[in-house]
Amino acid sequence: QVQLVESGGGLVQAGGSLRLSCEASGLTFSSYTMGWFRQAPGKEREFVAVINWSGVVTNYPGSVKGRFTVSRDNAKNTVLLEMNSLKPEDTAVYYCAADRATGRALRTLPNEYYYWGQGTQVTVSS
Repeated sequence: QVQLVESGGGLVQAGGSLRLSCEASGLTFSSYTMGWFRQAPGKEREFVAVINWSGVVTNYPGSVKGRFTVSRDNAKNTVLLEMNSLKPEDTAVYYCAADRATGRALRTLPNEYYYWGQGTQVTVSS
């Protein structure tokens, strides 16, 4: 069975850094596009980052571009999200998501992903 497990969340002060990890099992990892999303209380789930099957192509929304970096290690079935210069508005539950790669545009909508992790809390204090 497919399982995505996030780790690395926690409490950090504004301006600090945090690295999130997502370990996947039960799927052929290198055949999947991997995404990161976040959801704050009272808000809809928001796209954070996406990386294609090989790790060569990535995309980010303007809210995190230049501060967050997504990478993957297909040998370890792991995708990482390096978060720098964190802001209080980055506070949310962060989710890892996976969907089979199609060779087309990278997916940025939650409903474009089939598999999801349980999430890890990131809290940024001012």
